[in-house]
Amino acid sequence: MSRFFSNKYKNLTPYTPGEQPKDFKYIKLNTNESPYPPSKRAIREASKASKLLNLYPDPTCSALNNKMAEILGVSPEEILMTNGSDEVLNFAFMAFCDEKTPAIFPDITYGFYSVFAELNNVPYEEIPLKEDFSIDTEAFMGQNKTIFIANPNAPTGICLPLSEIEKILKSNPNNIVVIDEAYIDFGGESAVSLVPKYDNLLVTQTFSKSRSMAGARLGFGVAQKEIIADLNTIKYSTNPYNINKMTMASGVGILEDNDRTIKNCQKIIKTREFTKEALKDLGFTLTPSSANFIFAKHKDMGGEEIYKKLKEAGILVRHFNSEKIKDYNRITIGTKKQMKALISALKTILEEN
Repeated sequence: MSRFFSNKYKNLTPYTPGEQPKDFKYIKLNTNESPYPPSKRAIREASKASKLLNLYPDPTCSALNNKMAEILGVSPEEILMTNGSDEVLNFAFMAFCDEKTPAIFPDITYGFYSVFAELNNVPYEEIPLKEDFSIDTEAFMGQNKTIFIANPNAPTGICLPLSEIEKILKSNPNNIVVIDEAYIDFGGESAVSLVPKYDNLLVTQTFSKSRSMAGARLGFGVAQKEIIADLNTIKYSTNPYNINKMTMASGVGILEDNDRTIKNCQKIIKTREFTKEALKDLGFTLTPSSANFIFAKHKDMGGEEIYKKLKEAGILVRHFNSEKIKDYNRITIGTKKQMKALISALKTILEEN
């Protein structure tokens, strides 16, 4: 770093994204993107918007908000569109955490939570997962801290039922509970239905996974309008034009093709179940994933070695060096053809081992 870099960030460890190879020789199963492209309607709407890039986008995202509200059954005032769900998560750390109100989240979860806490100088606590990698909901009861829970959790894929989320909400009435639902469309039940009931609930989602728009950067938060107003204060104090015209337009197009999104999710779920059975036949142990990825370890071969061997074979998966999960790899669910290639490569690797 330079001699000008502020001391307040000198110990900041940035988030490490999954590998993004510049060539496309790999079967890419490492960053939980959709294997399916966005709909033709979304591409068409983005193309139309590109002709007006000389003008600022609508800071209120009214067309997108209205369409999203219609699909979710909430009011437009209860939605905030953001530049990926990472932005609304960062806004939440800024708006609802400080020295008197620390953050709390599981010790094995989305890696950006600790980064956002450190970036915003927010004290935080990490609650260990149970032995089976499920979230210990009892440990989040009555914490008097701002709670962040990814549901389904990453990288384990394990999903909490709404009944457990309600327990956490009820026991922390004076603190915001953020439920990060990046993967909810692949088997979980969304907490959006609880928004009218709890004024301390903020649900975040993304267009990156189920809606095939990882490259467009679009996410959103859902909460009662007073919470959204707080988040808008942060937004309008940082970047009022946080969603560009093409992303906004393509987002509307995706939502107008919502049946296609649902069908794609169903295909991914079906492929996930096929892959789980094939991996079990090869001697892998898996967590019960409700996401568009699988978290797996092998009884005879370490996670890092499998990751490296797969990379040599032209297949990227995600490996984490954390002591608790170093034997596991997170494997994105691609097309059936891609997953068959993965299984074939793993058979060869295990036979050679």
